[in-house]
Amino acid sequence: MNQASVTKYPVTDRVREAMAISMRGTEELIPQEDWLAKLARSEATGVPLRIKLGLDPTAPDIHVGHTVVLNKMRQLQDLGHTVIFLIGDFTSMIGDPSGRNSTRPPLTAEQIKSNAETYYKQASMVLDPEKTEIRYNSEWSDPLGARGMIQLAAKYTVARMMERNDFHDRFKAGTSISVHEFLYPLMQGYDSVALKSDLELGGTDQKFNLLMGRHLQQEYGQEPQCILTMPLLEGLDGVEKMSKSKNNYIGINEDANSMFAKVLSISDTLMWRWYTLLSFRSEAEIAALRKEVEGGRNPKDAKVMLAKEITARFHSVQAADAAEQDFMNRSKGGVPDDIPEVTLSGAPLGIGALLKQAGLAPSTSEASRLIEGGGVRVDSSVVSDKGLKLDRGTYVVQVGKRKFAKVTIG
Repeated sequence: MNQASVTKYPVTDRVREAMAISMRGTEELIPQEDWLAKLARSEATGVPLRIKLGLDPTAPDIHVGHTVVLNKMRQLQDLGHTVIFLIGDFTSMIGDPSGRNSTRPPLTAEQIKSNAETYYKQASMVLDPEKTEIRYNSEWSDPLGARGMIQLAAKYTVARMMERNDFHDRFKAGTSISVHEFLYPLMQGYDSVALKSDLELGGTDQKFNLLMGRHLQQEYGQEPQCILTMPLLEGLDGVEKMSKSKNNYIGINEDANSMFAKVLSISDTLMWRWYTLLSFRSEAEIAALRKEVEGGRNPKDAKVMLAKEITARFHSVQAADAAEQDFMNRSKGGVPDDIPEVTLSGAPLGIGALLKQAGLAPSTSEASRLIEGGGVRVDSSVVSDKGLKLDRGTYVVQVGKRKFAKVTIG
């Protein structure tokens, strides 16, 4: 696009608002002037823009950190644009080399299908399913065939491909790079050609592949897409990116009470970053709320609002209200109304064995560590004796702030 196209359609207040929504929380929007021109054209002509998010279904479960890019898709969807949820069933068989220092084994067709179904079901908690176009890139990649693949490969040079950090680093280190890995960014870029994409979203680690789409669209005589990258969300610790391996995550399939309590556990500083990237409240609402907190309002009020919004998104408003009440009960030392009931045999039963058998600790050694830390209560009394044995009867056992069980020993 050129300057003439930027000025071809008027930049109205609605276009400026759409631009502000597009920019919210983003890492990069490239090139901004082209996206503004596309928004102006769409506003003037009434033709929605085509916005693409490609996902390789390599893992079936997603956490709140994964929804940052989905939230952006939903914001653009609410502006009236067409959202394309592209499942990379073909590219999954190649395996994305992004950020990897070794060749990744490809998935089977059965794994891809199963993961894709689960992933889309979870993504639909954020996206509006009725306004989402679901596509699989095997639609156009399989018919391409050997001849088409060779013609596509001729559109890019090896020298340019080796500019990718992961390829460059692996080559310097003498680590193997398979020829098929060069096909991945080419095929992802070709997806944009096939879909006539106006904007492609991705994480910061996808920038090379996203730019490939722009290049190939120009090669095929299309108007090049813009690219929008979103930052990685810091996890519960506020330091590392949200990750299951770091155990600082909130899974979107977690129960409402755990989800609510985990959001409340984040720092007051991190809360505002989460508001920007995870909340659907307007920036004006968030700014007003932040001003109230800076003026003396308890930051916990704002955190509760965020926790309820996120919990309601993946459960319901009623579940979020119940989770708030549950949290209040626990914070006052109360026992939740709905706790698991467990029946065990072997009275008198040692406290370590009880915690393990009741599913409150993964092992007796971990149970001992929890007792040493003062994190175990029986009928509201802190347990300090690791050798404690409990006779026949029923006890309410608590580990930490959130784990409870009603244990009957026979």
